Amino acid sequence: MTESADTTWFTHDRFGMFVHWGLYSLAARHEWVKNRERLTDEQYQVYFDHFDPDRYDPVRWARTAKAAGMRYVVLTTKHHDGFCLWDSDLTDYKATNTPCGRDLVAPFVEACRAEGLKVGFYYSLIDWHHPSFPVDGTHPQRDDEEFKAAAADRDIRDYRRYLHGQVRELLTRFGRVDYLFFDFSYAGRHWWGGKGADDWDAPTLLETVRGLQPHILVNDRTGLPGDFITPEQYQPAGPMYDGEGRPVVWEACQTLNGSWGYDRDNLDHKSADLLIRMLVDGVSKGGNLLLNVGPTGRGDLDPRDVAVLGELGRWTDLHERSIRGCGPSTFTAPADCRYTRRGDRLYLHLFSWPLRHLHLPGLAGRVRYAQLLNDASEITRVELAPGRPALNTEVGGQPAGTLTLQLPVRRPDTPVPVIELFLDTPADS
Repeated sequence: MTESADTTWFTHDRFGMFVHWGLYSLAARHEWVKNRERLTDEQYQVYFDHFDPDRYDPVRWARTAKAAGMRYVVLTTKHHDGFCLWDSDLTDYKATNTPCGRDLVAPFVEACRAEGLKVGFYYSLIDWHHPSFPVDGTHPQRDDEEFKAAAADRDIRDYRRYLHGQVRELLTRFGRVDYLFFDFSYAGRHWWGGKGADDWDAPTLLETVRGLQPHILVNDRTGLPGDFITPEQYQPAGPMYDGEGRPVVWEACQTLNGSWGYDRDNLDHKSADLLIRMLVDGVSKGGNLLLNVGPTGRGDLDPRDVAVLGELGRWTDLHERSIRGCGPSTFTAPADCRYTRRGDRLYLHLFSWPLRHLHLPGLAGRVRYAQLLNDASEITRVELAPGRPALNTEVGGQPAGTLTLQLPVRRPDTPVPVIELFLDTPADS
């Protein structure tokens, strides 16, 4: 990897929107539908012939993201099916040749910039449509012996030139791009014929990317290290590290219902309180959350997605400063709680609401004020001497150094209440 870019904005903003959108949105049964159902190019062509997103409104997308508390948006410019949302000079398999008849990336970029959001592009290293992409264990025709025999002489070098050329187009036609998500390398994984850094010529690719846009953040899926790593569909158990034990910048990419593309009949939707806890949990461990939406074939955001993003927005509107610009703390949070920290502010997120008292180890004498973040109402602090006996109506002593908070019985009307602690010192010690 060439010299890393500055990740300051990324680790400050913490929360972004992923948008998976393309021909598979018409099938409405997962973005890997071509792979899963082993569809041929001819069978998949029906979606190209009918792609006409008449309700595509990237301004609405951008405003929905911003209202939810997101500060960057990442669009799938090309997914594994090879279909391009922009007017590429290198292929006819693009939005401008469908009934849609126009470039869809440029208005997305314009809408994000108008809302003050950072612009991100996703680009698939895999391409199941390109005539030079060698068939492997991910390809829809992986079990078609006749097709594989006809494709046996495909040359990855021809496809590599195409890949590099398209990345150059994306980074020269749309102005500043802040973020680039390549997807994905799989050499040595369980798919036969897997491809990786050598197949993409990742060193040259990354040099090109950094040469065109030196500031851009690039992920880790070319087969070489990137500016950040990308756990997908799971929450890391703690801060993440490289092979030498050094902390790394990371971002968990997560779906709302288990599918990235629009999946009409998938009802496995995550609740707003779970998503908020996932966001908080990630920031408490030094990570970001990239939360996905899959617009419909007409270009609308799924109403179910809009509803849950609205609930997220109501929480972030009141609690943004416990996330934005925050990171982990070395203090140990009580059970069912998470700490985030920014300077002399320590934020205690309560995943469950205890009765009356909450004991914070190591914080006695370190907190000058405490308040609920949603309404700035004071939380009373006490220090209970270790030798104090527990009586019938009186709390017993706590270990030395423990600060006890006295909470109202009724929890605030918010999925994850937050207590803001003003510390006497700006650094954990």
